[in-house]
Amino acid sequence: MIFRILALAILAAFSVGGLGFVFVYPLLSGERKAEKRRAAFSAGSIRKGTDRLAEAAARRKQIADSVKEIEARSTRKRMSIDDMLTRAGLNFSTPQFLIAAALAGLVFGTGAFFLDGNFYIALAVTLVGGAGLPIWTLKLLARRRLKKFVALFPDAIDIIVRGVKAGLPLGDCLQIISKEIAEPVRTEFRFIVEAQAMGLSVTESVDRLVARVPIPETSFFSIVIGIQQKAGGSLSEALANLSTVLRERRKMEGKIKALSSEARASAYIIGSLPFVVGGLVYLTSPKYMELLWTTPTGQFVIAGCVLWMGIGIFIMKKMVSFDF
Repeated sequence: MIFRILALAILAAFSVGGLGFVFVYPLLSGERKAEKRRAAFSAGSIRKGTDRLAEAAARRKQIADSVKEIEARSTRKRMSIDDMLTRAGLNFSTPQFLIAAALAGLVFGTGAFFLDGNFYIALAVTLVGGAGLPIWTLKLLARRRLKKFVALFPDAIDIIVRGVKAGLPLGDCLQIISKEIAEPVRTEFRFIVEAQAMGLSVTESVDRLVARVPIPETSFFSIVIGIQQKAGGSLSEALANLSTVLRERRKMEGKIKALSSEARASAYIIGSLPFVVGGLVYLTSPKYMELLWTTPTGQFVIAGCVLWMGIGIFIMKKMVSFDF
């Protein structure tokens, strides 16, 4: 009987101990709290990972929207005379340019009429001298100015990179460029600084640079500045990469021009050969060549030759010209 009671007591003690070990010991030892902390940490890690993915997706979407917005603002439109004057760096207004073009056409037309006496030829010379030649000259000046701008633009970006790394704000770097670097970059960045002084943001001021100098280099610069202002990031690193890309584009342009130099020389020779031969024949046999502009048939032949030569020169120019 006593052994049975002892056995029951021992069994009860083991049962109570087992229940206590299962239910009470985790509370006293802190294992339950540790499990809760581990579960909370796992849930927090999953939540943070999800938040990081969502933040990265939102950042990518914001960058894509910024790029689309800047590209939409910098889309090329049909150039007006005022735009061409701005890109050529001339301080003329549109009425002044039109008056100068009209005077030039009148001078050329009057001179042609006194030399030949043909009203239609004088009218054609007036149109060419008053409309074609001034616009061509304006575009030529604009191309030369853009070429100088492209050559100096990477150096301006390097100034911003070094200034930002040294701790200067972006506005001070732009002011340094507007005072220290050579033309025409200095003038264009001075307009950016003046636009900021009028209350425009950096992004809006740089967008005006794209409107004044519509080349891929300024579009890239505007996109980088716009993305950095909206989405953040390292401006010095982004601009350093942009400077490297622009210099590589210049190197590629030089390589392509070197490889296509033979084709361009052939196009120049073929295009100038009829005029050179015609001039030499006129020097040796003037009476033979005068029939081309003293008779109606000759004038018709000259008009047709000029038309087809113009088409041929245009096609050859397109064949040896490359966009960068």
